[in-house]
Amino acid sequence: MQGKSFLTLAAIFFLTSGLQAEAPKNIILLQADDLKWNVLGYAGDKLAKTPNLDALAQKGIVFKNHFVTTSICCVSRATLFTGQYEKRHQIKDFATPFSPEALALTYPGVLKKAGYRTGFIGKFGVGDAKYIASLASQFDYYKGLPGQAGQFFIDPNNPKKAHTTARFGDQALEFLDGCSNDKPFCLSISFNAPHARDGKPREFQPDLRDEEQYAQTVFPLPKTTQKEFFDRLPDFVKTSEARRRWKLRYDGDEMTQKTFRDYYRLVMGIDREVGRIVAKAKEKNLLDNTLLIFTADNGFFLGDRGLADKWFLYEESIRVPMLLAPLSDQPFQKKSVEALTLNIDVAPTILHWAGLPRPDSMQGKSLLPLALGGQEGAWRNDFFYEHHFRPEIIPSSEGVRNQRFKYIRWTSVNPVVEEMYDLQTDPLEEKNLVGEETAKEMLGQLRQRWQTLSAEVK
Repeated sequence: MQGKSFLTLAAIFFLTSGLQAEAPKNIILLQADDLKWNVLGYAGDKLAKTPNLDALAQKGIVFKNHFVTTSICCVSRATLFTGQYEKRHQIKDFATPFSPEALALTYPGVLKKAGYRTGFIGKFGVGDAKYIASLASQFDYYKGLPGQAGQFFIDPNNPKKAHTTARFGDQALEFLDGCSNDKPFCLSISFNAPHARDGKPREFQPDLRDEEQYAQTVFPLPKTTQKEFFDRLPDFVKTSEARRRWKLRYDGDEMTQKTFRDYYRLVMGIDREVGRIVAKAKEKNLLDNTLLIFTADNGFFLGDRGLADKWFLYEESIRVPMLLAPLSDQPFQKKSVEALTLNIDVAPTILHWAGLPRPDSMQGKSLLPLALGGQEGAWRNDFFYEHHFRPEIIPSSEGVRNQRFKYIRWTSVNPVVEEMYDLQTDPLEEKNLVGEETAKEMLGQLRQRWQTLSAEVK
C-alpha cells in the first residue's frame, strides 16, 4: 500500500462492491462544539490560527455548503450518530437516551459489530449522566462525558491543569497507541470547545498557553453585528434566550473584543490537538489508510444579529464546517464541493468508507460520490430544518433551505410568522420577502415544500 495514490485507492473502493484488501478503512472524526463555520484559516479568516486544519484542507475536500438539520447539541449529535432527522430519531432533549436497538444502528454500533476498534472521547451529548456512563461497554476505548463535558479545567482555580481540549487530545493519543494496521479503527473526538461555559465569569476560558494570543488584536466585526440586523428580527426573537446571552458576551465593544479573543483562542487550541493527532498517526504508521473528518455540531451567532448561541434558521446558526482529509501524502484531486450537504450524511459516509452497508434507518447519503467527482447536479436540492427545544425561551421553527431561497416558519407563535430570503441576491438575509408581490409564487412553493418534507423525513 505504501506509495500508492490515496485517490486511486478510494476510487477503486468506491467503484467496486465490498471492502478491498488495500482499501482505506480507518476513520478519525473530530467534532467541534458551537463552531462558526468560517472561523478557520482555510475558510478565509485571516485572523484564525489553524495551520493544522489548513494543511489538511489543502489535500482534502472542503464542503462549502454543509448544514445541520437542527441546531442544538443533543439533537444534532443524535443526528450525527444515526444519520437521521429529529423527527425520526426522536432525541428532543438532553435526557432522552438511545434505545439499545437505535444504538446498534449508529455508525459506532455498526462498526463495532463489523470488528472495528471503536473509541469515543469527549462530550457525548445524548442521554443523562447515568446513561452516558453506561456506554463504556459499547466502545473499546471510552472517555465519554455528560452535559457540557465539565468546565474547561478540572479545577477552575488551577488553570495549570490541562484544559479539556488538551486532555481530549491526550486521550486520543492513548487510543492511537493501541491501534495497528492489523485491525481497522474509528475514533470519535467530541471537543467541548469553543462552546461557552454558560453563566461563568469567563465563559470562553482558553488554554493557559494561549492567553497571550490575540492580546493586541482588535477584531473587525461582521456587518451582521450591526444594530439594524437585530431591529429586523421578530419581537419574540428579540426577547429570547439568544438575546439574553448576547448581553453576557457582546454588550459593548470591550466585552465583544474579549469574547472574540477567547473564542479564537479556543479554536486555536482545537487545531493544536489536530496536529498532535496527525503526528501520532504518522508515528504509528497509520496514515495511508486513515480518513479524517472535521465538522461541528452547530453553527454560532458570534454576536451576529444581536444574538448569541444558535438554534435559529439563519445562516450563522445552521452552517458548519465539513472537511474530509486523507492523512496520507496523496491528496484528493477535487478541492471543494458546492452541493448542499448535511449532518445526516456523516454516518453514511463513515460506513461507506468502511465498506459497510448503510442501515435502512439512515436518511443521509454518503459524501464519497461527491468527493470522488460525482455530479453535484444529481444531489439534493433542498433540506428540511426543525427546532423545538424549550419553546418558552427559544422560539420553535421549521423551514426549508434550498440552493437559492430560504423559508422560515416560526411555529410557537399564533398566528405563524414567516420569513423568506433570496440568498443569491441577499446572502446576509436582510430583506424578508414575505408580503412582496414578486415573491408570492415562490413563497407558495416553499410552503408546499415545507409541508412535503415535514412528512417525508419522519
